[in-house]
Amino acid sequence: MISGSLQTVKIPERIRTVFLVWLAWMLPFFSAHAENWNLPQLMQMMAQNKAGKASFVEKKYIGALDQPILSTGNLSFMTPDKLEKHTLTPKPESLILNGDQLTLDRPGKQSMTVSLEEYPEVATFIESIRGTLAGDRTALEKLYALKLTGQVENWQLVLTPKQERMSSIFSSIRISGSQAKVNSIELNQRDGDHSEMIITQIPDS
Repeated sequence: MISGSLQTVKIPERIRTVFLVWLAWMLPFFSAHAENWNLPQLMQMMAQNKAGKASFVEKKYIGALDQPILSTGNLSFMTPDKLEKHTLTPKPESLILNGDQLTLDRPGKQSMTVSLEEYPEVATFIESIRGTLAGDRTALEKLYALKLTGQVENWQLVLTPKQERMSSIFSSIRISGSQAKVNSIELNQRDGDHSEMIITQIPDS
């Protein structure tokens, strides 16, 4: 079910953005003192992050534009499946994911709610991610080839999609972090466009 107008909103793109952020939030908070950490340890800790808040700075590089599109705002996440992305600049906008419902709120415009069932290829991706964030490496590797590099102080996790539909959209997701912090997400699309999001965690008050 869809409420509101979808004339100018690229919902599939927005859904992908939301879930890339969600994926980053769900990355594990492992010990900074682990010397022989590896992918199984990373997967083992995936379900430990119950909630969190962060600020973000996102740059979208589009081939037709000379300069990247810059946006800033705040993120919040709560298990099992709620994520909020509140963009403050250049234009206020809120994306709220709750279960399989994604709501877009913009000042002065009608709120829109989209069921992920309207986009089966995206829904399949999302439901698979939900199942694997509990630490199911086998399920995750059905969708991606995983490559973890670096050290605890400076690591990178690269996800390369295996499924044809996902692979036709983007070539890789690169998530970088330091110790227990996720610092950035980079999305590389097949058409050459890409986006970079810098994430700064907000400590609990």
